[in-house]
Amino acid sequence: MSERESMAYDVVIVGAGPAGLSAAIRLKQLAAAAGREISVCILEKGSEVGAHILSGAVVDPKALNELVPDWKERGAPLTVPVTENHHWVLTKTGKWGMPHFALPPFMRNKGTYTLSLGNFCRWLATQAEELGVEIFPGFPAAEVLFNEDGSVKGVATGDMGIARDGSHRADYQPGMELHAKYTFFAEGARGSLTKELSRLFGLRDKSGPQVYGLGVKELWDVPADKHKPGRVIHSQGWPLEDAWGGGFLYHQENNQVALGFVVALDYANPYISPFEEFQRWKTHPAIRAEIEGGRRVSYGARAINEGGWQAIPQLAFPGGALIGCSAGFVNVPRIKGTHTAMKSAMLAAEAAFDALCKDRSADVLEAYEPAVRSSWIDKELRLVRNAQPAVAHFGGFLGTLYAGFDMWLGQFGLRLPWTLKHKADNTTLKRKGEVRKIDYPKPDGVLTFDRLTSVFLSNTNHEEDQPVHLTLKDPAIPVEVNLELYDGPEQRYCPAGVYEFVEEADGRPRLQINAQNCVHCKTCDIKDPTQNINWVTPEGGGGPNYPNM
Repeated sequence: MSERESMAYDVVIVGAGPAGLSAAIRLKQLAAAAGREISVCILEKGSEVGAHILSGAVVDPKALNELVPDWKERGAPLTVPVTENHHWVLTKTGKWGMPHFALPPFMRNKGTYTLSLGNFCRWLATQAEELGVEIFPGFPAAEVLFNEDGSVKGVATGDMGIARDGSHRADYQPGMELHAKYTFFAEGARGSLTKELSRLFGLRDKSGPQVYGLGVKELWDVPADKHKPGRVIHSQGWPLEDAWGGGFLYHQENNQVALGFVVALDYANPYISPFEEFQRWKTHPAIRAEIEGGRRVSYGARAINEGGWQAIPQLAFPGGALIGCSAGFVNVPRIKGTHTAMKSAMLAAEAAFDALCKDRSADVLEAYEPAVRSSWIDKELRLVRNAQPAVAHFGGFLGTLYAGFDMWLGQFGLRLPWTLKHKADNTTLKRKGEVRKIDYPKPDGVLTFDRLTSVFLSNTNHEEDQPVHLTLKDPAIPVEVNLELYDGPEQRYCPAGVYEFVEEADGRPRLQINAQNCVHCKTCDIKDPTQNINWVTPEGGGGPNYPNM
């Protein structure tokens, strides 16, 4: 058996999203200013930087202004400022707009931009590489490595060329070990290595559980007479009845509209399909009017952190740190997390640089977490800490009123005296006999679509002859528990048609996992009621390939 080769760096970063790239840039900036040499590399599981990046997105440039003050001169793709900001409450056939004075000032999108987050990451990557950062796309970090004292030593990339039966194909190549003095985990929401580190180091012992929403997104080319660059619309209300969430619709550059729908994964009715709720939402007269006559050109889905401030785990541990959405810095009511992810990464980079200058290695970056707690991240997220759990506790209408009142008080330095807690998303399902079934309409192929044709537009591809990366701890549970008690919710919550129950020759049901369809949204890893599904990294470069999402 071939032994793995190794490479050593000062800092290894897992994930080339906004956080990972920002950390790398800041490290190199600090090194250049101090006249020091620091080696930094980034591993990215997508086939290229941006291939797995999916967000609305409306970006607050606050952190970018600090990281790259001359970003406009450097050609950053923030070219469409938000010019209109609407918040609609939808009924089945109508809507009413929430007046601007009812929204706290920070909700009004002043000074923000709408763009492709994938393209933004591609631009950040060029800035990082100009500073000497090494970026390796197509190489997922599949394993955490540890020193003898239990501290993180680095990571190993996944082996290539392993057949589905576990044997080595002719193109087999062992993974590479990357050793580091400090390793940053910037995997995004529900990272597979982050989940393991949280368990090993008890990173969530003092925080509440993280909770999530599933965001399903499409990109449309629309007629020029319908396109209004900078027009931003958020909605709540219809079509959701048994869940909380809402839609977004952003007029971006090149006559394109990004639209999508987010469903909080703490829903109770196992018959809910977030994908189908999104398709229904598009049929609302107000939403249809924005895209009718256009053409859908891309599709994707991704889980989003919604836990807020009380779900932030311990951030630093021996030899490593969590940054960005691996930790969960999303401002839920603003529907923004890029700026907070970038800022957390910059603070981690500053803590690591200081440690490296003192010849430290593989210890705890004690300065990182206090820096986050004293930064504008703390101020921003504390202000909205009750927004998501208020809706979970009191429902859409009363929860919105509670959250709004709490946020308005915060504008004046006041707060309600309590912080609401979360319940883990996998614990909330009711049994199939306790809920109503949902009859979703068939797609028309013009405005609404099925999951398989949608996955085709995500450019998703996995090498077929490889181990299934959606693993089951107990193969009996899908039928004996999920199907028996909840009518198999995995066949509905997955936005890519990965899971389906098929009938064997003897008439017994079996769960079939179509892993080739997986868009890496992580919903199954989050929502499975017994946590029997474990998402692990597939062979490098597999998954979606988003060109402009």
